[in-house]
Amino acid sequence: MSKFFVFTLLASLFFSSSYAEIIKKIEIIGNKRVSNETVKIYGDIQTNKDYSESDLDQVLKNLYSTNFFEDIKIDLNNNILRISLKEYPIINQLIIIGEPSKRYKEQIKKIIQLKEKRPFIKSYLAKDIDKIKELYSSIGYNSSIIETKIKQVDENNLDMIVEIIRGEQTKISSINFIGNKSIRSNRLRDVIASEEDKFWKFISKNTNLSESLIQLDKRLLTNYYRSLGFYDIAVSSNIAEIDKTGNANLTFSIDEGKRYTINKISTNVDKVFDKNLFFPLKNSFDKLAGDYYSPFKIKKLLEELDELIDNNNLQFVEHNVQEIIEGDAINIILNIFEGEKTLVERINITGNNITNEDVIRGELILDEGDPFTKLNLEKSISEIKDRNIFKSVNYDIQDGTQNNLKIINIAVEEKPTGEISAGAGIGTNGGSFAINVRENNWLGQGKAVGVEIELDSESLAGTLSYRDPNYDFLGNSLNYSISSEKNDKPDQGYENSIISGSIGTSFEQYKDVIASLGLSISHDDLKTDSTASDSIKKQSGTFDEVAANYGFTFDKRNRAFMPTSGSIISFGQSVPIYADKSFIANNFRSSFYNQINENVVGAAKIYLSTVNALGSDDVRLSKRKGLSTRRLRGFEKNKIGPMDGSDYVGGNYAAALNLETNLPNLLPEDTNTDVSLFLDFGNVWGVDYDDSINDSNKIRSSTGVMASWMSPIGPMTFTFSQNLTKADTDQTETFNFNLGTTF
Repeated sequence: MSKFFVFTLLASLFFSSSYAEIIKKIEIIGNKRVSNETVKIYGDIQTNKDYSESDLDQVLKNLYSTNFFEDIKIDLNNNILRISLKEYPIINQLIIIGEPSKRYKEQIKKIIQLKEKRPFIKSYLAKDIDKIKELYSSIGYNSSIIETKIKQVDENNLDMIVEIIRGEQTKISSINFIGNKSIRSNRLRDVIASEEDKFWKFISKNTNLSESLIQLDKRLLTNYYRSLGFYDIAVSSNIAEIDKTGNANLTFSIDEGKRYTINKISTNVDKVFDKNLFFPLKNSFDKLAGDYYSPFKIKKLLEELDELIDNNNLQFVEHNVQEIIEGDAINIILNIFEGEKTLVERINITGNNITNEDVIRGELILDEGDPFTKLNLEKSISEIKDRNIFKSVNYDIQDGTQNNLKIINIAVEEKPTGEISAGAGIGTNGGSFAINVRENNWLGQGKAVGVEIELDSESLAGTLSYRDPNYDFLGNSLNYSISSEKNDKPDQGYENSIISGSIGTSFEQYKDVIASLGLSISHDDLKTDSTASDSIKKQSGTFDEVAANYGFTFDKRNRAFMPTSGSIISFGQSVPIYADKSFIANNFRSSFYNQINENVVGAAKIYLSTVNALGSDDVRLSKRKGLSTRRLRGFEKNKIGPMDGSDYVGGNYAAALNLETNLPNLLPEDTNTDVSLFLDFGNVWGVDYDDSINDSNKIRSSTGVMASWMSPIGPMTFTFSQNLTKADTDQTETFNFNLGTTF
């Protein structure tokens, strides 16, 4: 009897599980926002089709996965499928109270799953609260309270209210290090981002205890130790204790390990390549041998290898680094081998809401159909970044439709490309003012348009500039400018107006060598009256000139912005093609940078400019040289050098030497202020038209302090100068101010 019962049970289960029924009719009730057709599509439900219990289970899963419905009941009987639905209510408003910052409110709305005009799914609520707490913890509010309230609007809509109680921020009382035998704690405190809470650091946010900041600190410490040769460095952190005031004592535990040197560096070159091609690397190998290990040194070596590969036009080359530890030393092996012959199938560009896509594609070194190389891709990304119109440029590489094809996705984030800078100076003869407005992505075409105006008590100058990087002139961009200058000096009996324009291009001649070519035209109108000096009177009238301009720049700096080592040297010359009076002008500039220690960088800058007449002509007043306040601080612009009576007339020669060094840790880091000292020397001399001109050969000099503050509205620079040597006729400037911002 029992056997029969078991058999009957198994048979009934078998037949019930295999049972299927044809759906002739579908009845859907309870849905108010979601249409019947949408339910059928998402549920994958069709009439005149057999549905088993497993099929109905799948329908149920499909509908629940939409997150439209809080409850679903399904019944199939007599060929009629009845679906009873209870929709999730919709969040009509997401109201955040207790948080004063609009930015943080927007951030909260971005990170949580429950959003306005979307279903309210109760199971998401606890996770969203945790995400909000993590956000506040990251900015130092470790005891924040998050409460939520639901206000029913109607049967299908509700308002979700999130109340934020920040609590008190946990400040860092002290930062301690354990296990740092080789490096002092004070130095490590300078390396990390977290800061001890001191009264002068009231602006800083880094004095708040933050888990995200601690994780950053651990990475900074690790990178710093590894850069000094501590290959095995391990850093952990823990909060030792919360004191009675609610502040934290933060402790980092450091296991330094051994300090390794580089024993030797060698290459392992695939037989398909000529080993001699990589012989130029040997000099770098020899220089690094015996030095302390640093991943940054190895990175620089790989960059040199990439350049060598590129210069020899080698394709499908890959490389990796093998590091072998032997005692206290590391052997470095560069493995160079033939990679997969891969081509670029497609390049996708996203994020350019304003910028035309052609602007970005114009900077790509590789194109669709070209051999894929990581080096050319990195160079392309670097070129896009150099346009200075994007906040960030990222990429990822995906497999294409075939094994030998790659798809490159480039994502850009645009930034404000408008720039406004203004400056003012206060000197012995009143003041001066300058303003510069520039848009670097005009109409989304990557073109730069700028307007500059300079004004003082006697002169007004304006310049309109236009740069078209997309203009394919010998594969390079074109620069245009037009300027107008008027010097009105009734006390000296003359008025001088100059209108000029230029067009030019620049291109990389060799590695780190930039050549420039250009053409300029100018119209010079000098009007005098009876009170003007004889030397000025004899230059009265209009003069036109067309000149060719060329130059070279040798750039060996480690980086263009705030370099710490290297040099940049440039030379330019202007040669007349047609001129009422002919002149040849030369300009030489050089800057040398040297990192004195980890925090101090010294710089020496040299400037020399000359102009000489061709033949017996005198050098025009508008062509003579002077020094700006940037070249010789502590003196008004063009208010030194040869004088005709009481008028500064400029000279044939101008030279300046600037010595600068920064003062680290003079002000707390959180003030966002850098302070530097300078010592300037300069002179303007030489007249070739009148021996009676007062031409002092005395070298002028000044010293002072320059403070650069990164203010909330942009960088501000304050320069305080003191003259060391000057001529009696010089006009000095004790204070200069500059402000810049973006829009």
